[in-house]
Amino acid sequence: MTFDARALTAGIPPFTLLATFGIGAAGAAAGIALALPLGAMLGALIAVGGCAVAGLRVKGQPVAVPQAWRFVLIPVIAVAIGAAFTPELVAQAPAWGWSVAALVLYVPAAHGLGALIYRRIGGLDRVTAHYAAIPGGLIESVQMGEEAGADVQMLTMLQFLRLILAIVLIPLGFSVIEGHAVGSASGVRVAGADLPLGPADVVWLLVAAAGGWWAGRRLHLPAPLISGPILASAAIHMAGLTRGVPPDWLIVVTQWVVGTSLGARFTGLTGRRLGRAVALAGAYTAMAFALALAAALTLGGRVGEPAVAVFLAFAPGGVSEMTLVALSLQVSVVYVTLHHILRILLAIGFARLLAGHPGR
Repeated sequence: MTFDARALTAGIPPFTLLATFGIGAAGAAAGIALALPLGAMLGALIAVGGCAVAGLRVKGQPVAVPQAWRFVLIPVIAVAIGAAFTPELVAQAPAWGWSVAALVLYVPAAHGLGALIYRRIGGLDRVTAHYAAIPGGLIESVQMGEEAGADVQMLTMLQFLRLILAIVLIPLGFSVIEGHAVGSASGVRVAGADLPLGPADVVWLLVAAAGGWWAGRRLHLPAPLISGPILASAAIHMAGLTRGVPPDWLIVVTQWVVGTSLGARFTGLTGRRLGRAVALAGAYTAMAFALALAAALTLGGRVGEPAVAVFLAFAPGGVSEMTLVALSLQVSVVYVTLHHILRILLAIGFARLLAGHPGR
């Protein structure tokens, strides 16, 4: 059996590959330096995506990376998400029954209204509208949509813009209200990030990643590459086998690779198409914020948490950034984290359940 380098690189010239990842690395470094939410991923995505839209060519080739490469690192993010499930979190969960029940209603409502916006206003096809409207999980949504034959470029843009609007506008809004920086810009970090990893911790995290992916495929879970490791990591952390989380450097590398890969998808994108995506994502985000605000006004104080915590728990932002905002505002991180993890799992589950007849 011979080694086929072109198969590994998907036929992309090595210099083009190195240049693309170099652009992504520069963007990731800038994103971190500017304290952007999910700085490495968003910085890489913006840098590579901007070059792709501008039509930059490296020795006659557009920026490009093998899309399969990002799948190797996706379980890292899944394990980090699952690590938020701790015995302490589970012990507090029964007090939030009504809030969780409301989340079960929120996810399909946001998904259905979002798909309606994308189809009726944006004129997107049903499959693309279906996966673009998933209210959580950029990576998972793109993966499932790609498998279903969606317009991956438009899907990636809409999910990316939904995420970036939420994780930029929410910390900015609360920073104005509170009079100081909140979220990642304030320097706070998620629980467990400072804990040293011993050999046993590394083994358990690897088991969660590889074993969860294998079990997810065997059990036919939706997006098994991420849902399997999330559940495996959650089980391992709730059992108290480890308190460790993937190290910061590995999270940064993962965000860099994923952001670079997604940014390369924008090759051939026109300004008109980008403007259309921005307008549609803005309408979607406004709708999702309105639903989160309604939940906050209805449930605030009734579930033992203030309205601001409920809003953060229902807002369509990233798990890590919403958790950091909660830390900055000194509201229950456990409450916010649990709801965001459930939001992602419910969003993936509902999307897969309705995949046979999207848009209906």
